[in-house]
Amino acid sequence: MTHPLFKKDMFVETAFAKRFQQMLQDAWDNRSWHLIVADPGAGKTMGIRDLQKRAGGRSVLAVVAPKNNDHEQALGDQFFAALGLPIRGHWSTRKPKLMGHLHQYGTECLIVDDAHDLSLEHLMLLKEVTDQGRLHYDHPLGLCLVAAGRGDTIPLKETFDLSDPTWLQFRRRFDKLTPFCRIASHSSEEVRAILATLETVYQEFFPQLNLRQWTSSIYAWLTHSVLDPTHSGRVTMDNLMKLVTTALERSYLAGEPDVRAEWLKFAAELLVLRHDTLKLIDAAGPSTEASQPPSTEQGNGSKIEPETKPEREAVQADHEPHNTETVITAGEQVQPVKTPKCTFPGKVSIKLERFLTSSTQLVECPDCGRTRTLSPHKGVLCFPSHEKRKTNTPNTGKRWAKIDSDWKVVGVERK
Repeated sequence: MTHPLFKKDMFVETAFAKRFQQMLQDAWDNRSWHLIVADPGAGKTMGIRDLQKRAGGRSVLAVVAPKNNDHEQALGDQFFAALGLPIRGHWSTRKPKLMGHLHQYGTECLIVDDAHDLSLEHLMLLKEVTDQGRLHYDHPLGLCLVAAGRGDTIPLKETFDLSDPTWLQFRRRFDKLTPFCRIASHSSEEVRAILATLETVYQEFFPQLNLRQWTSSIYAWLTHSVLDPTHSGRVTMDNLMKLVTTALERSYLAGEPDVRAEWLKFAAELLVLRHDTLKLIDAAGPSTEASQPPSTEQGNGSKIEPETKPEREAVQADHEPHNTETVITAGEQVQPVKTPKCTFPGKVSIKLERFLTSSTQLVECPDCGRTRTLSPHKGVLCFPSHEKRKTNTPNTGKRWAKIDSDWKVVGVERK
């Protein structure tokens, strides 16, 4: 059974967390306004939560932007709930009291996570409440709008650039030096520092754990174009933890004192090569047992090696994204050999409309594990003829299909 520690969210004071929390601290200290953007999965929410714990009380108040509700009351209720106040009564009578409650509780900085979901009415409420604080209470508030975004995009900037006087006033309240800022994710050297910390965290279960020797390979995998579409050459904490914990889980179940290279490669393939794969699983349903890792010494002749000092220096010196396709696919390039045809060139009974809306690119053959694209033919989904993989999957006649995170049993019709 997997240890709960592998499933637990943990806060690691990474380089990203220090950069991000420093911006939040500056907004708190100077009562300044900022729009902070970072990659999805970089660790924004964990950083906000840690800052709140260290601040204590309600001096720093953090809420999440309401989804699918553009009315200002939705955001206002978030603030009332964060203050621990009951949400009852008509909004028209509670709204004028909001700034009074913030002043009473000594709130000095407001943080709105997922700010890219804010509507015009939400932004108007923020302006109205903060203006009321300055006018009636002489109580300026810092404001951090924390949004997820990639590349050079700045969420909400089109709204702030409107010529309406309201938005001109809103824009004027932003910090004069850093109104819009992007917090970069982790470089290769910062990934090494995180791996060193994780060695300490998991030392109880892996006495001989040495993750740092795989830094260059892990960094190359996680800067693949699938996980880094903007080619920033930076690694997010979410992807790093998924890769490491997946490999550690398998090694833990196998009773290994250190993580195995095969499991690291297997975890990287799950993140990269099978990113958009729809897997058809046997009738018993999703298995909780650890599957065997792909061999790195037989079949294709490739093997992951720990990095050497020259390799480490090369990774540290190179701030551009690696040409990771050669690294990741090196173990997948095999010499063509003649293999028999798979016996499952049949029809898959999945509703065509549901399959198309799921945006799934590939499916895995239930007999041999080959990934192919399902193609509609005469109103049904057909699995094209293909060659068998080296290792076959047992055939039981009934299959599971995972579509839109929902497991359903589907029939399989043979030709």
